[in-house]
Amino acid sequence: MPLSRRAMRRLALGATAALVLAPITYSAEAAVPPPDAGWAQVWADDFNGNAGALPSSSNWIFDIGHGYPGGPANWGTGEIAAHTNNPANVSLDGGGNLRITPLKDGAGNWTSARIETQRSDFRPPSGGVLRIEGRIQMPNVTGNAALGYWPAFWALGAPFRGNYWNWPGIGEFDIMENVNGLNNVWGVLHCGVAPGGPCNEFNGIGASRACPGSSCQSAFHTYRFEWDQSVTPNQLRWYVDGQQFHSVSQGQLPADTWNQMTAHGYFIILNVAMGGAFPDGVAGFATPTAETVSGRPMLVDYVAVWTRGGGGTEPPPTGGGTAYRQIEAESFQQQGGTQVGSATSAAGGQYVGWLANGDWLRYSGVDFGSTAARQFTARAASGAAGGVSGLVEVRLDSRSNAPIGSFAIANTGGWESWRNVPANITGVTGVHDVYVTFTSGQPADFVNVDWLTFAR
Repeated sequence: MPLSRRAMRRLALGATAALVLAPITYSAEAAVPPPDAGWAQVWADDFNGNAGALPSSSNWIFDIGHGYPGGPANWGTGEIAAHTNNPANVSLDGGGNLRITPLKDGAGNWTSARIETQRSDFRPPSGGVLRIEGRIQMPNVTGNAALGYWPAFWALGAPFRGNYWNWPGIGEFDIMENVNGLNNVWGVLHCGVAPGGPCNEFNGIGASRACPGSSCQSAFHTYRFEWDQSVTPNQLRWYVDGQQFHSVSQGQLPADTWNQMTAHGYFIILNVAMGGAFPDGVAGFATPTAETVSGRPMLVDYVAVWTRGGGGTEPPPTGGGTAYRQIEAESFQQQGGTQVGSATSAAGGQYVGWLANGDWLRYSGVDFGSTAARQFTARAASGAAGGVSGLVEVRLDSRSNAPIGSFAIANTGGWESWRNVPANITGVTGVHDVYVTFTSGQPADFVNVDWLTFAR
């Protein structure tokens, strides 16, 4: 959604909203379906748990306030609700669903919620297909009472994390969007440059249709997105209840635009915005209004990711190169000042931790191939005290050489509250010893690292 919904009036479709308040009815939960033949599940959350509990912090990051720190105001969309991690806005319902509930207080201020996956590496295996799917009931409200409601299920390119001004080049896949309680699902691709560009920003390349059978608001429907590298040209496809309603072909876009959008993984977002460019554009006036009702949740039964074909869940490097595979932090050949820890979360595994100023790790013979790598990503976590932060740096062949790239990190919410943090690096080819070094102005530990990888 960053900077992505201005001037979307061409999507209004001339729909007329009924001036009635729909009754609230919720459908029963469904388990994450078993994979179809040929598909392998790589990640899922079915939102089982006690009523009132927050969704798992191992799976989700809670976006708070009116924007990313240092990013565009109002999430770049003009929406007005402050996002919180208050269970009144975002929590499990005890019946296998997540509820994201916009609320208006007595002073007329709106709150809601927005969560995004900890993982930001969702992409097809080389020559294969990625499938992102969710079973969702949109907020059950229509007519004037729904003006300003903007539920969405979507994905953003990983390089957006830490650099909140590189949209739309890093890509955005809107798997399900809806505004103002209309019985329509929109699927949209955002890419290239804004305004204008090959994706006609700020509109994007989109399509919409009514939900099959029961309306989008009165029942659960399954929304699916596929990124297919098994065909030439590659394709992006959007579905509702298994029925395709939108596609974009690689051949529709300039090669550099497609490559920039597909050279990395993606993270998934669930949110309900209130007001902003899309609902305002469709309504023809500012939303929400005095008639908009509070407290109608979006229900999410599950979100799951599958892959099919290709070389596995992680794409092998193009033109060779171990740099493009996930390098486990504890697989170092040499280190200084570090320790290996075992994760206490359900995901398990090991990480390198207790990292402080002057510590370092060496990975020998990392092959970047003949096409330059330009990004470094590490899965990192920090429980550092307030005021304690530091740099995670990448150096080649010697610890005394200047860094080719780095990112800063401070407290992420805990020593196992993982985030995939990207950083741009100076283009590098060939085979090198990679040193990851840690620099801080304070002596205290400031970061743990689970894994690292590079991208072109």
